Amino acid sequence: MTSLKADCANCFGLCCVALPFTASADFAVNKDAGTPCAHLRTDFGCGIHSRLRASGFPGCTVYDCFGAGQQVSQVTYGGTDWRQAPDTAQQMFRVFPVVRQLHELLWYVDEALGLAAAREVHAGLRRQKETIEGLTRLAPDALLKLDVAAHRQEVNALLLRTSELVRAGVGPRKKDRRGADLMGARLRGADLRGVSLRGAYLIAADLTGADLRQADLIGADLRDADLSGADLTGSIFLTQPQVNAARGDGSTRLPQGLTRPAHWS
Repeated sequence: MTSLKADCANCFGLCCVALPFTASADFAVNKDAGTPCAHLRTDFGCGIHSRLRASGFPGCTVYDCFGAGQQVSQVTYGGTDWRQAPDTAQQMFRVFPVVRQLHELLWYVDEALGLAAAREVHAGLRRQKETIEGLTRLAPDALLKLDVAAHRQEVNALLLRTSELVRAGVGPRKKDRRGADLMGARLRGADLRGVSLRGAYLIAADLTGADLRQADLIGADLRDADLSGADLTGSIFLTQPQVNAARGDGSTRLPQGLTRPAHWS
């Protein structure tokens, strides 16, 4: 079974090299794709890992590769790192985001397979899982030729149906807020149970004490959203990076499998 949790000890620091940084509130400096971060150590660890936020790199603390880092490092390239084989470096850095997308799809598929309400689409989800897991084991050249968008489209149709089935059990159909611009919105104590917030812009929204149970949060932008006291138990397709990008407190209730970020009050 493909691991969908990052194992930095078995990765060649790929997110610290392959991805670009733009100097902003998230990153203290500019960094080009394919250029190692100045804080990357010789053992591929981060030299400022324990103080990333204080050092101006909060963007690093919200990133998650869904296990793509160790997959590319140990499986695709057989444990030979880009320093040992510099001729493979640029290819490895291009392969990494492809595999990361595949692993993210697998994460959503796995969640949907765990939802009893979506039983009618489980067979299709299992077929997709088998297909995508096979893709993650392809050789580098084949991975770079993949049409990931086409696979995402096939999976998304199943995830949409999953969302409908789960939210149907909440009660009367609620307003669809898919892709809604809710940046900075005052939603304190709002009843958002069973609402579709797929791709919604919730940047800096006040969701204090909001009821988000069984809400569909796939792709919702929760950067700096205040989730203090909010109830997200049973919400679907919420990822750890989304949680990490938001603000919360000890009374925020998260779905099973997600952890409270260290920077929350």
